[in-house]
Amino acid sequence: MPSAVSGGGGGGGGGNHAGAGGGNGNNMNPQTNEECGIRDVWRHNLDEEFRTIRHIVQKYHYVAMDTEFPGVVARPVGEFRSSADYQYQFLRCNVDLLRIIQLGLTFMDEEGHTPPGFSTWQFNFKFNLNEDMYAQDSIDLLQNSGIQFKKHEEDGIDPLDFAELLMTSGIVLMDNIKWLSFHSGYDFGYLLKLLTDQNLPAEESDFFELLRIYFPTIYDVKYLMKSCKNLKGGLQEVADQLELRRVGPQHQAGSDSLLTGMAFFKMREMFFEDNIDNAKYCGHLYGLGTSFIVNGSNNTASSNTNSNSNANMGGGGGGAGSNANTNTGSGTTGTSGTGTGGNGGNTGGSSTANSNANNNNNNNNNTNSSNANNYHDNGETNATS
Repeated sequence: MPSAVSGGGGGGGGGNHAGAGGGNGNNMNPQTNEECGIRDVWRHNLDEEFRTIRHIVQKYHYVAMDTEFPGVVARPVGEFRSSADYQYQFLRCNVDLLRIIQLGLTFMDEEGHTPPGFSTWQFNFKFNLNEDMYAQDSIDLLQNSGIQFKKHEEDGIDPLDFAELLMTSGIVLMDNIKWLSFHSGYDFGYLLKLLTDQNLPAEESDFFELLRIYFPTIYDVKYLMKSCKNLKGGLQEVADQLELRRVGPQHQAGSDSLLTGMAFFKMREMFFEDNIDNAKYCGHLYGLGTSFIVNGSNNTASSNTNSNSNANMGGGGGGAGSNANTNTGSGTTGTSGTGTGGNGGNTGGSSTANSNANNNNNNNNNTNSSNANNYHDNGETNATS
């Protein structure tokens, strides 16, 4: 979910950080993360905080999740079986190329209550603006939201260390853990990349099979909104409509995950009479065309099936360390375009259509904004979380 997804919001669910009343996310007297019950996790306290999480998850089985990542820098080129296939390949090529910046996890019980003290853990990963690829407008947004990239470079968490601890935390591979998210294809894409230490599968069906293994029960709030009359927009707009108040800094993964959890419980109460039909809603990720249901059987959705074959898409991509002609694995698909980061923003591939217009242009960082906004919601800039 893009960091630009959310604004005001918060509250809900009856937890320690619940609060009524709308808002635009701009607190006149902003509190620190610690004061908001959000624990920042860096390399130096990673082991200690996972010990706490292993204890908390024994009682709090709902895990609301959000990520922050450096935008989108590439888009696939070639032939696609459908627009749904294109959407997955678009996600896949960007997740494969980029590094996660933040992950927020908020723990809640069956009633939406949060633990005493800290409810939310915000994991800050190693990220180097001089080496890693990014979209400049996304980095600007995150910096304005208080993310300290110098500290990420010096004390950021190594993804392999995190993955090892996550695997033994009791929150993945567990049928009793319910994951809450908002428009979360990218979020779970980055988590699967962390857990497997591999690029995402070439086929969307294989992506969902991995997702079912690691995260058996998922509720995507954006997907639930399909059955909620008059509820629309991105996370912040939804929170405002639900009269929730944000806790913590906007456009950071911890605060966004907390807001996502509160929105879920408020929606469950208002629109689903506290009973969500798993067969209908569990395992669907908004914006992707294939999903699974809780019993593990695959269910191919029919959304976004207009043929998009013979589409040669240019734009996006690039940055330091990018490989020319990165293949997304779908037919003759590749990635193409320019980006920012590391030692420059050179061309990351070539398309058969119009990629030449983007070659060697370090300032052309908005090439994919329309695609990112189409995948996420309402003018959210380049899918940063």
